[in-house]
Amino acid sequence: MQYSEKVLDHFSNPRNVGEIEDADGVGEIGNAKCGDIMKMYLKIDGSIITDAKFKTFGCGAAVATSSMATELIKGKSIDDALKLTNQAVVEALDGLPPVKIHCSVLAEQAVRCALSDYYTRQGIDPVPIVGEIKEPEE
Repeated sequence: MQYSEKVLDHFSNPRNVGEIEDADGVGEIGNAKCGDIMKMYLKIDGSIITDAKFKTFGCGAAVATSSMATELIKGKSIDDALKLTNQAVVEALDGLPPVKIHCSVLAEQAVRCALSDYYTRQGIDPVPIVGEIKEPEE
């Protein structure tokens, strides 16, 4: 399996690892088939994501996609974060092997999950904004 330099870099030197104690939104998503679990923490000020951290239990591609997803949403608006797609994560990493694309889907879902939690904490129904969060398929 061939990984890009960016995937190897984000796996070897992941950005934004850890948790945010007083996070405004926390999302956890897993894939039962492959065993990857991602937990995403967001700090939100107004409508801007001021900080994003993650904890991932999984393969190198899962760590790399989590790392890249946090990099892509930090400093951005919630609206921009909601537009984050797994394809954008894959492109930012200069590609992933086909059998690892599900890791990028997990990263997208983890962001959505954390934003869903943020809206729930605000007393707002997240479904019309974030959409349904489904367990990712293999």
